[in-house]
Amino acid sequence: MWWGTGPMSFPDQAGLNEEQGQIVLDLAVDAIEQELRREHVEPSLDQFDEALCRNRASFVTLQIAGQLRGCIGTLEALRPLALDVFANARSAAFRDPRFAPLTDAEFARLDIHVSILSLPEAMSFVSEADLIAQLRPGVDGLVLEEGARRGTFLPSVWESLQDPRDFFSQLKRKAGLPEGYWSHTLRVSRYTTQSIPD
Repeated sequence: MWWGTGPMSFPDQAGLNEEQGQIVLDLAVDAIEQELRREHVEPSLDQFDEALCRNRASFVTLQIAGQLRGCIGTLEALRPLALDVFANARSAAFRDPRFAPLTDAEFARLDIHVSILSLPEAMSFVSEADLIAQLRPGVDGLVLEEGARRGTFLPSVWESLQDPRDFFSQLKRKAGLPEGYWSHTLRVSRYTTQSIPD
C-alpha cells in the first residue's frame, strides 16, 4: 500500500504543504480502515489547522495495480476539506456502484489518490470547436451540464484521453449524452486540482 507525498502545486488557490497533504492521505486511510472494522467515528476538526477546516471539494480515487477500484467526490465546496476527504474515501471504497465493497485483502494493495478542486470557472464559447480550442490538456478538469444531466472528468483523465476532442466526447458520454451531441444550452465549467500524492 502506498500513499506517500511528493511535490505539489495548485495554481488557482493556496495549496496544501507536504505535511498537510500527508494528513489528508492519512484521513483517507483512516476512513477506509474504520469501515473495515465497522467503526464510524468522524474526525474532530479541533485537531486540524485552518487549511483543512476550510470548505473545499475533493475526489478520492482508489487503484489496485494501476486499475481503478473506486472514485467518489464532490464538485461543490460544502463542508470542511478534512470531512470531505474522509467521507469521499469511505464512499469510494464501499459505495461506488461500479464495484463491490472493498475487502481487507484489497486494502493491503490499495493506492490512494486525493484531488483537491479549485473553484470552478464557467467557460464562454460560441461553438464546440471554440470550446475544444480553449481546453488545456493535463490541466483542466471539466464539468458538463445539460438539463438534469451532469458529468465531470478530473485532470488526471487526460493521461488516458490526451486528445481534447476525445476528452470532450467521452465526457458527453459520461453525462449520458451521445458523443456527437451539441446544443447551445450546454454549460461547461473548468477547474484545476492539487493531486496528492503528485
